[in-house]
Amino acid sequence: MPKRLTVIATRAGDDGTTGLGDGSRVAKDNARIAALGDVDELNSVLGVVLAEPGLDANIVEDLRDVQHTLFDMGAELSIPGYTRLDRNHVSYLDGRLAHYNGTLPALNEFILPGGSRPAGLLHVARTVCRRAERAVIALQRQEPVNKPVLQYLNRLSDLLFVMARVANRSLGMGDVYWRNPNKAEWK
Repeated sequence: MPKRLTVIATRAGDDGTTGLGDGSRVAKDNARIAALGDVDELNSVLGVVLAEPGLDANIVEDLRDVQHTLFDMGAELSIPGYTRLDRNHVSYLDGRLAHYNGTLPALNEFILPGGSRPAGLLHVARTVCRRAERAVIALQRQEPVNKPVLQYLNRLSDLLFVMARVANRSLGMGDVYWRNPNKAEWK
């Protein structure tokens, strides 16, 4: 990072542009800025999740690691051509997915977001993650994006879904199942 901001209200963006990490300026609705903003929002939502009392200690530790990676992803997105994430970041999420999935029963029906407050917030984070993924895909149509960025966001949304299920179980709640209108028990 070339410089740290000491003044937050610089007024440089009053014309509808913002600075990238390489010093160039782009419109605030540029695809790169949209992707960066969605990743930043995801990191903020995870901060809210982490403020929840009673969250499983393993989930807390993993989400803190994810926050650091998302910050690195933001740095990567803010500097065209700069790469920070690699296959190891994706492999880490694959390992955590296997760990948490191994503790859960198989799903035979769709589940709805909810159950406990932490699970509901993890589902909100999951949907923000999917939006960030779509924003990065839109950016990729215009300019190259480091492949692990997309892979990481794709795995992370899956991990957040699984973590929501784990959060419900650790708080003594089950999944909230969708009432399938085609099943006899819901007719």
